[in-house]
Amino acid sequence: MVKKKVSSRPLAELLGARIAELRKSRQWTQAQLAERMEVEPETVSRFERGATVPSLHTLEKLAFVLRASIGDLLVESSTAPDDQAMRISAWLSELKPADRALVTDVMQRLCDRLR
Repeated sequence: MVKKKVSSRPLAELLGARIAELRKSRQWTQAQLAERMEVEPETVSRFERGATVPSLHTLEKLAFVLRASIGDLLVESSTAPDDQAMRISAWLSELKPADRALVTDVMQRLCDRLR
Protein backbone atom coordinates (compact mmCIF):
# COMPACT_ATOMS: atom_id res chain seq x y z
CA MET A 1 0.00 0.00 0.00
CA VAL A 2 1.36 3.42 -1.00
CA LYS A 3 1.17 6.12 1.64
CA LYS A 4 -0.23 9.44 0.53
CA LYS A 5 1.61 12.57 1.48
CA VAL A 6 -0.18 14.72 4.02
CA SER A 7 0.08 18.42 3.29
CA SER A 8 1.61 21.09 5.47
CA ARG A 9 -1.08 23.53 4.29
CA PRO A 10 -3.72 24.57 6.83
CA LEU A 11 -6.48 21.98 7.14
CA ALA A 12 -9.28 24.34 6.04
CA GLU A 13 -7.35 25.36 2.91
CA LEU A 14 -6.40 21.79 1.99
CA LEU A 15 -9.89 20.45 2.59
CA GLY A 16 -11.48 23.28 0.62
CA ALA A 17 -9.19 22.68 -2.35
CA ARG A 18 -9.94 18.94 -2.33
CA ILE A 19 -13.69 19.50 -2.10
CA ALA A 20 -13.51 21.89 -5.06
CA GLU A 21 -11.28 19.51 -7.03
CA LEU A 22 -13.57 16.52 -6.48
CA ARG A 23 -16.68 18.59 -7.22
CA LYS A 24 -15.19 19.92 -10.46
CA SER A 25 -14.00 16.45 -11.52
CA ARG A 26 -17.66 15.44 -11.45
CA GLN A 27 -18.55 18.61 -13.39
CA TRP A 28 -20.87 19.77 -10.62
CA THR A 29 -21.50 23.37 -9.67
CA GLN A 30 -21.38 24.43 -6.05
CA ALA A 31 -25.17 24.61 -6.17
CA GLN A 32 -25.41 21.00 -7.40
CA LEU A 33 -23.12 19.77 -4.63
CA ALA A 34 -25.10 21.80 -2.11
CA GLU A 35 -28.34 20.24 -3.32
CA ARG A 36 -26.89 16.74 -2.93
CA MET A 37 -25.62 17.69 0.54
CA GLU A 38 -28.94 19.33 1.46
CA VAL A 39 -27.16 22.56 2.42
CA GLU A 40 -27.09 26.09 1.02
CA PRO A 41 -24.67 26.83 -1.86
CA GLU A 42 -22.96 29.42 0.36
CA THR A 43 -22.04 26.59 2.75
CA VAL A 44 -20.18 24.78 -0.03
CA SER A 45 -18.53 28.06 -1.01
CA ARG A 46 -17.32 28.61 2.57
CA PHE A 47 -15.89 25.08 2.71
CA GLU A 48 -14.09 25.50 -0.61
CA ARG A 49 -12.64 28.89 0.38
CA GLY A 50 -11.43 27.43 3.66
CA ALA A 51 -13.53 29.95 5.57
CA THR A 52 -15.09 27.16 7.63
CA VAL A 53 -14.31 23.50 8.30
CA PRO A 54 -17.23 21.07 8.15
CA SER A 55 -18.25 19.12 11.22
CA LEU A 56 -17.35 15.43 11.29
CA HIS A 57 -20.92 14.51 10.38
CA THR A 58 -20.86 16.91 7.41
CA LEU A 59 -17.41 15.66 6.39
CA GLU A 60 -18.78 12.10 6.30
CA LYS A 61 -21.69 13.28 4.17
CA LEU A 62 -19.32 15.15 1.82
CA ALA A 63 -17.20 12.03 1.41
CA PHE A 64 -20.28 9.93 0.66
CA VAL A 65 -21.72 12.40 -1.86
CA LEU A 66 -18.34 12.89 -3.57
CA ARG A 67 -17.69 9.11 -3.52
CA ALA A 68 -14.42 9.59 -1.68
CA SER A 69 -13.05 8.61 1.68
CA ILE A 70 -12.54 11.13 4.44
CA GLY A 71 -8.83 10.42 4.06
CA ASP A 72 -9.02 11.36 0.38
CA LEU A 73 -10.50 14.70 1.37
CA LEU A 74 -7.57 15.40 3.68
CA VAL A 75 -4.63 14.68 1.37
CA GLU A 76 -3.39 16.54 -1.67
CA SER A 77 -4.39 15.11 -5.01
CA SER A 78 -2.09 12.73 -6.75
CA THR A 79 -1.18 11.96 -10.33
CA ALA A 80 -0.53 8.33 -9.42
CA PRO A 81 -2.29 5.93 -11.82
CA ASP A 82 -4.30 4.28 -9.01
CA ASP A 83 -5.60 7.66 -7.82
CA GLN A 84 -6.51 8.67 -11.36
CA ALA A 85 -8.26 5.33 -11.87
CA MET A 86 -10.37 5.99 -8.77
CA ARG A 87 -11.46 9.34 -10.20
CA ILE A 88 -12.37 7.74 -13.52
CA SER A 89 -14.26 5.03 -11.66
CA ALA A 90 -16.31 7.68 -9.86
CA TRP A 91 -17.22 9.28 -13.18
CA LEU A 92 -18.17 5.94 -14.70
CA SER A 93 -20.34 4.97 -11.75
CA GLU A 94 -22.76 7.78 -12.61
CA LEU A 95 -23.35 6.46 -16.14
CA LYS A 96 -25.78 3.89 -17.47
CA PRO A 97 -24.22 0.46 -18.17
CA ALA A 98 -24.24 0.96 -21.95
CA ASP A 99 -22.58 4.37 -21.59
CA ARG A 100 -19.94 2.91 -19.24
CA ALA A 101 -19.16 0.26 -21.84
CA LEU A 102 -18.83 2.93 -24.53
CA VAL A 103 -16.49 5.05 -22.42
CA THR A 104 -14.27 2.13 -21.44
CA ASP A 105 -14.07 1.01 -25.07
CA VAL A 106 -13.05 4.50 -26.19
CA MET A 107 -10.48 4.75 -23.38
CA GLN A 108 -9.00 1.38 -24.29
CA ARG A 109 -8.71 2.34 -27.97
CA LEU A 110 -7.15 5.69 -27.04
CA CYS A 111 -4.62 4.06 -24.70
CA ASP A 112 -3.76 1.45 -27.36
CA ARG A 113 -3.17 4.19 -29.91
CA LEU A 114 -1.02 6.29 -27.56
CA ARG A 115 1.26 3.34 -26.68
